[in-house]
Amino acid sequence: MSAIAGLYTYGNRQAAALHHRLSQMNDRLAHRGGDDLGQWVSEEGNIGLAHRMLWSTEESLQEKLPQGRGGYMLTADARIDNRAELIKQLAIAPPADKLITDSDLILAAYQKWGEDCPYHLLGDFAFALWDEREQKLFCARDIMGVRPFIYHHRDDQFVFASEIKALFCLPEVPRRISPRRIAQLLTRALDERDVTLYEEIYRLPAAHCLTVAPGIFKLRQYWQLDPEYELKLGSDAEYAAEYKRIFDEAVRCRMRSAFPIGSMLSGGLDSSSIACTARNELENQSQDTLHTFSTRFNQLPEAQKKLIDETYFVEQVLDQGGFTSHFIDGDQLNPLADYDELFDQADECFFAPNLYYNRAWYKRAQENNVRVVLDGVDGDSTVSHGHVYMYELLNKGRWIAFLKETRAYSRLTGFALKDVMWEWGLQSLIPQWLWRRYQDWKADHAPQWKEIGLNADFAHGLDLAREQIRHSREKFDQLPIKTARHSHWHSLHSGLIQYAIETADKVAIAHQVELRFPFCDRRLMEFCVALPPDQKFKGGWTRLIHRRGMQGVMPDELRSRISKANLGANTKPRLLNQAQETLEHWIFEKNEHILPYVDLNQARKLYRSYQQDNLDESGALAIYGMATLSMWLEREQQFQHAQEVVKTATPSS
Repeated sequence: MSAIAGLYTYGNRQAAALHHRLSQMNDRLAHRGGDDLGQWVSEEGNIGLAHRMLWSTEESLQEKLPQGRGGYMLTADARIDNRAELIKQLAIAPPADKLITDSDLILAAYQKWGEDCPYHLLGDFAFALWDEREQKLFCARDIMGVRPFIYHHRDDQFVFASEIKALFCLPEVPRRISPRRIAQLLTRALDERDVTLYEEIYRLPAAHCLTVAPGIFKLRQYWQLDPEYELKLGSDAEYAAEYKRIFDEAVRCRMRSAFPIGSMLSGGLDSSSIACTARNELENQSQDTLHTFSTRFNQLPEAQKKLIDETYFVEQVLDQGGFTSHFIDGDQLNPLADYDELFDQADECFFAPNLYYNRAWYKRAQENNVRVVLDGVDGDSTVSHGHVYMYELLNKGRWIAFLKETRAYSRLTGFALKDVMWEWGLQSLIPQWLWRRYQDWKADHAPQWKEIGLNADFAHGLDLAREQIRHSREKFDQLPIKTARHSHWHSLHSGLIQYAIETADKVAIAHQVELRFPFCDRRLMEFCVALPPDQKFKGGWTRLIHRRGMQGVMPDELRSRISKANLGANTKPRLLNQAQETLEHWIFEKNEHILPYVDLNQARKLYRSYQQDNLDESGALAIYGMATLSMWLEREQQFQHAQEVVKTATPSS
């Protein structure tokens, strides 16, 4: 993982001035790559590209960016996984004195396929390529948004970087907070993939590319899953074998590293299957053991510990051997500690109540020189629990099969049969128009913003009730979803996955850790979406294809696990113990920054309920959101004040 930056002006600019501006941006991104740096400016002085290198793969040790060839210049933060396939397709002859780098592959792919090249690249990437002949800048981002790409565009200039902080090195880039995004943050409606907390500063959405030239600003999606295609194989065994083959490759290709490799290991299905597969691969290659990073909760009361502690399942994996394990004590961490540092890393206020765990894991990885860490995000979405198969059976009139599946699921999970039948079947019989009318009524009479304590003037000014209706209609136009495949498709196109990955990336890279996500592999996602629904859910078993595919790879008791840990079982008491003073300070004392956005009377009511343990998860998360927003807004006000002081002190030209 590295950093990229660039500046394109639609007119000539002195090259020396552009070099200086690029250097400022590159310096601000130093934490993303301290192994090498470079920058390039065109002779005309209208386009400049910069790069910060963090070595991770053997090929990256020989990579020098920005890199040019045949009238093209590239800066890239990339790991390309289908290397052998591309080398063959592009007829690239390996040079005698060095390895073929990932940037070599991107340049060759653009030369062959032009703006269609991102579709042919498998892996994680964000890049910008200057086409000298056509005088255009072409940018692209991987299908899940693993590598970041932020930009600001106006009539005469386009500027981009891996992080927002680099853009703010340029005084012409506005630093104006977006009230609409604050509302989304407080209501946790974070699925928009292109916005930031600043007006006029945007994310390049996952699976999109962008062409920029004078008079041209063309954004398009280059890939999406096919919600109609269904894969047909001969037997359950064939489906399971093919799943395992693709999953093994998704893990293997992400293990390319010149440094020790680590893996998250929570004890759940996703992280455990990745860790076991990676361990087997290292063993086959006669390489070092796999570092694992887990959390334990030895000091929690037994009732809370049952909800969260997964040490029993973690030890089942570790007992197989081939691991170097590392544990952090989650019940000793302060969820609000060092938030000023976290805000600097993240650039924005964020909604991630459990991020303090990640921070501790990445610190431990850095201490052990582990630069590559495999992560189980987002196995639930990629494999799919498959519950909607019960909807599908009912809507096809297969009542007996529906009753059989709901009963089996009820027995396995312990959920009441009547609740299962309603949640995963009977409600789908309600007409679409009635769902819409109910959501409209709910938005008018019980708006979400009121429940979680938003300021009424703020909510009305943004028309949040109508926004809630719009969100609900987007959701309920899909629901009750009649097919499992369409439900699966929608879950993988959610912007929440991109949001979670981006938030984790910024904290990880600050500790020189590159995160890799096997479940975000395009081949694996395409395979899972195309599966017949009874390969995902049958006999009451969710995620069936994964359980079958992992037979013999991970312990059977873990492979058949139904339960899932709730990290909030630790976060809630930690906020009231280790972080209580901080929490109360930012909500009750230093609250002038959130007054425009929050109803303090409602906030205090929620907090009293929180203290008495009478608050549901939504209310507890609202308290966390108010406190962190208050902290971030004061920090942001200080930055903006300092910026105004500098402007005032600087003589006008």
